[in-house]
Amino acid sequence: MTTQMTGEFTAPAADYLSLDSLFSVEELELRDRVRKFVDARIKPNINAWYEAAHFPRELPRELGEQGLLGMTITGYGCPGLSAVEKGIAMMELEAGDSGLRTFVSVQDSLAMSAIHKFGSEAQKQRWLPGMAKGELIGCFGLTEPTAGSDPSNMITHARLEGDEWVLNGAKRWIGLASIADVAIIWAKTDEGIRGFLVPTSTPGFTATPIQPKLSMRASIQCDITLDDVRLAPDAVLPGVTGLKGPLSCLDEARYGILWGALGAARDSYEAALTYTLQREQFGRPIAGFQLTQEKLVAMVLEIQKGLLVALHTGRMKDAGTLRPAQISFGKLNNVREAIAICREARTMLGGNGITLDYSPLRHASNLEAVRTYEGTDEVHTLIMGRAITDIPAFT
Repeated sequence: MTTQMTGEFTAPAADYLSLDSLFSVEELELRDRVRKFVDARIKPNINAWYEAAHFPRELPRELGEQGLLGMTITGYGCPGLSAVEKGIAMMELEAGDSGLRTFVSVQDSLAMSAIHKFGSEAQKQRWLPGMAKGELIGCFGLTEPTAGSDPSNMITHARLEGDEWVLNGAKRWIGLASIADVAIIWAKTDEGIRGFLVPTSTPGFTATPIQPKLSMRASIQCDITLDDVRLAPDAVLPGVTGLKGPLSCLDEARYGILWGALGAARDSYEAALTYTLQREQFGRPIAGFQLTQEKLVAMVLEIQKGLLVALHTGRMKDAGTLRPAQISFGKLNNVREAIAICREARTMLGGNGITLDYSPLRHASNLEAVRTYEGTDEVHTLIMGRAITDIPAFT
């Protein structure tokens, strides 16, 4: 790790405030293990995957072997980690690439979470063990072409015909749908919004990857069409009716994002620091110029503050005191600041920064999608505004 020295004061560049002291030995061991995996498996390959818009199909099983799927679920072959441990893992994965962290978010925080929270015991036994191993892939169908930030206006509907559910509608920006084995589809029914477990081999289910993309190129997002998809009565998730179901899963994903974005920011900062210490102009390293140091200092400030926000949020989640509106604080702040850090890091690399030889612009491009999904900046601003004033301002 690069160290900066001034007089008698010495501080690791990536941990200026010695925040490692706030983590347990077990948490730091998990961080180091996931970081080692990312350094060995993702970073050497991500440029090629990103340029080719390729998601490595072998990766889910490798992530399962690392215990990174269904992280906070106990039983069903899942590791039963704490919320803080999950956050740490998300941060390290996103230091590799946001798109690959997104895979874990979709599989873990959305699909597996929905089944674990709201599924029957038979549904849990059917899907969760294979998903924990990465042998089965899930996706989560909530967003629609005309209903993004306002899921209550979804068009997808399900009706009972005899002893079968029949689903019709469309979903958009659904991660992993074209490689998934099961889709959790949220649809309107006469009882309200319900979740359905839809095996993707079911006639009438079609998933089409959205291409080309300028962001999340090493990830998969799809359009889904549902054309008279017929399901058995036990396909419905029995444990919830209404939007509180999918929204609680979104909170799980948002929590992972507020940690994950810090990984992209940290990786970009470290790339800029290393480059400016090595690159010489006007007879000295550009890290020795005042404007460069100002940029580095601004990055350290926001990364360290963001990590404090993430850690405190995680401790509250583990204690059972975290409120959904508090997750919005971290998602809004940490993603917004991470984008700014990645963009600034790119400027410090000069023209070299627009190549895939360096990570900041790739991270910045990915974070544009992260900033949009699981609640836009505007939505999280309004969630916080409602919490502050007790006045909803969504319409």
